[in-house]
Amino acid sequence: MARFEILDQQLAAMGGDAEAEIFCEMGLMYAAGRDCPMDHIAAHKWLNIAAIKGSSRAAELRSDLAQSMTKADLAEALRSAREWMTMH
Repeated sequence: MARFEILDQQLAAMGGDAEAEIFCEMGLMYAAGRDCPMDHIAAHKWLNIAAIKGSSRAAELRSDLAQSMTKADLAEALRSAREWMTMH
């Protein structure tokens, strides 16, 4: 949990482009299972947030990932992103 608290503080001091890139990298981290378990729901969530923040690269990656996800997993990822955006 502390990892995300630190991330929130760091993001508060950054501009939109840097923030979007960090979220995109988080999405790629979960998509590839880099330093964490592979989790397509979390990957889609972070790519979706990055796309909302203005990353066209994240939007493309999110679209590619969505094609390999079930409707239930996709709904969960969208719900999770919406929840995160509401809180931040």
